[in-house]
Amino acid sequence: MPAPQKLTTQAGLKRRSRLRIWAKKEGSAYLFLAPYLILFLIFIVLPVAVAIGLSFTNFNAIQMPRFVGLQNYIHLLTADSVFMQYVLPNTLKFSLLVGPIGYILSFLLAWVLAQIQRGPRTVLALLIYSPSLTAGVAMQVVWITLFNGDPSGYINSLLLRTGLIHQPIQWLQSPEYLMTIMMVVTIWSSMGIGFLAMLAGVLNINSEMYEAGYIDGIKNRFQEILYITIPTMKPQMLFGAVMAVVSTFQAGAIGVQLSGTNPTPQYAGQLIVNHIEDYGFIRYEMGYASAISVVLLVMIWICSKLVWKLFAEKD
Repeated sequence: MPAPQKLTTQAGLKRRSRLRIWAKKEGSAYLFLAPYLILFLIFIVLPVAVAIGLSFTNFNAIQMPRFVGLQNYIHLLTADSVFMQYVLPNTLKFSLLVGPIGYILSFLLAWVLAQIQRGPRTVLALLIYSPSLTAGVAMQVVWITLFNGDPSGYINSLLLRTGLIHQPIQWLQSPEYLMTIMMVVTIWSSMGIGFLAMLAGVLNINSEMYEAGYIDGIKNRFQEILYITIPTMKPQMLFGAVMAVVSTFQAGAIGVQLSGTNPTPQYAGQLIVNHIEDYGFIRYEMGYASAISVVLLVMIWICSKLVWKLFAEKD
């Protein structure tokens, strides 16, 4: 009967041999993934973990964090009147209108562009995509000038000349108009990476599927979109929907850029991101700002799950 020490040695050799075989087969793949995994851990996982931890503390960025438990969350949901009366309703209204409208427009524009020749399609796709790249510059050069509250502003000047108004309107300082302008500008600049993904999805659909569809009874373009185009490009539709959810919930700079103040006038354009910046970088209540960030993260996660269930492939 072999000695126990010899059996242990043989088992160790077998484990090392299996480890070498695994390293040869799988090690190179993990080596290539290592830079991404390291950066993902440092810049995504670690900051989220720190934010969740700080959300249970009272932290002013100078003194050491002091643990307060769920006090920040309780205050946010029961005592923060600005959040419950303005910020949360504004965010939901903004997201539920801008997200679906921008998403539907992205799909429709992608489908329309797919019907024309390659040259004009490339030029038009670039023109439609460019506002998402130059939104900050366009905000200052185009939209603020367009809605300037002085008589020299383009909208005010036009309305004064036609006699529709007798006094210039403070478009960007008025709670009555600010949210609507924010939605218009955001939709205008929302044709970003989601739009390009949908365009690629439409262009990669095999034309034979449309021919087979018409043989099976499809009679018009609407049925073609409903029964062939959308089901075939579900991965791109899912990606575009997730990007729309994330971008609309993370929007916040738009209201501050247009109005020039944070908080926005009478909190008319105040979104959750603005509330985070207000408490985090103006009041330096980092613990409370972290709690708001966690609430925003949960909202995005819930909406993303709903979108995933709607568009994900079913086995």
